[in-house]
Amino acid sequence: MRLLLIPRCAVRLASYALLASPVAAQAPLPRPDLALTHANVVDVTTGAITRNATVLVRNGRIESVGSGSAPAGTQIVDLAGKYLVPGLMDAHTHLDNLAAARRALETGVTTARSASVGSFRDVALRDLVRAGYVIGPDIIAAGLFVTPDIGDGALADTGLGPLMTSVRTPEQLRALVRVNLRHGVDVIKTRGTERAGTATTDPRQQVYTEAELRAVVEEAATSGIPVEAHAHGDEGAYAAVKAGVRSIEHGTYLSDSTLALMKAKGTWLVPTFSTLYDLLEPGGDYDDPVTQARAMHMIPRATRTIQQAHRLGVKLATGADVSYTSQSITRVSHEIRRFVELGLTPLEALQAATINTAELFSIQDRTGRIAPGLEADLIAVEENPLENPVTLQDILLVISNGRVGLNRLSFARP
Repeated sequence: MRLLLIPRCAVRLASYALLASPVAAQAPLPRPDLALTHANVVDVTTGAITRNATVLVRNGRIESVGSGSAPAGTQIVDLAGKYLVPGLMDAHTHLDNLAAARRALETGVTTARSASVGSFRDVALRDLVRAGYVIGPDIIAAGLFVTPDIGDGALADTGLGPLMTSVRTPEQLRALVRVNLRHGVDVIKTRGTERAGTATTDPRQQVYTEAELRAVVEEAATSGIPVEAHAHGDEGAYAAVKAGVRSIEHGTYLSDSTLALMKAKGTWLVPTFSTLYDLLEPGGDYDDPVTQARAMHMIPRATRTIQQAHRLGVKLATGADVSYTSQSITRVSHEIRRFVELGLTPLEALQAATINTAELFSIQDRTGRIAPGLEADLIAVEENPLENPVTLQDILLVISNGRVGLNRLSFARP
């Protein structure tokens, strides 16, 4: 008898589809051809506006950006002069369920990079969206956090049992990376320093050395996978940059020398600046007197870091650093507005949430702009975001991979 061997990814995808809903088990969601008419199209590369344009979408991709009426057989979406922008990108999120993915989508996020979740739920979400069973952001999955105490992460894979007590030595770090790689992640998340959002930790405290972080980077590189490193403090961030990570997440206390090294090595900074205001203000994902007091001195330091990074030409990307729960307040649109307040031009801030982050993800040839051949990841807003970035907080239309996930155009002001 001949055995039929089915790839693990195929089994996993079929299982996800069956769990999602009865409809999802039958077929992917429909993706009609679209004609987006009377659109003011924002070119995030140059800042130019193409007015009264028609954007044709077929098979989930942008076919053309031009003038004229909608072709026969297309579903017409009349923007009535609204502004069409590439979908926003969140470079640092912890969303791990379908409801959270929906909330992220409704804020205009069409691509999100995980900053680690439990039980490889980000991998599952990625596969569901990619196969068309769910309309949501494309997910760049990180799997489990490469951190000293994996805790309940050990429940995600039987091979993690030996790592329950500590992940400290280079071989232990490599082993945890290999578990993530076996589950098909797109990026590895590790840490250079402790957390800011807990009252019992100091975000400046270094966690892993350069040699330990290099073990993570080298093991990930065996599969061509980049590494993102949580680091508020300077020493831990410097070690991570020296070790070869792709991006520093947060970077609150970075020194000029570390920023200069990041510029020289092409290391990205994902400041998640708006999250510090969540630490400071009641409600949201954080609400603790210790972290509120901490935020009072972190915000001025992060302000200086981001402004100096911008002056030096360190590449910036937007990250909301939330799980998109029903209590989450921070959004990528807030980060764009904060960047403008810190001295970036509205175009630079919008680029940080679109084409720049696409470059960080190495998908700039796939999405991030409104151009023929690219994925139809699009949002519409009332006003020109290059004149009024706050308009990005009121998303009227979201299209992800050519599927309409949100349409509030009828509620917009005439």
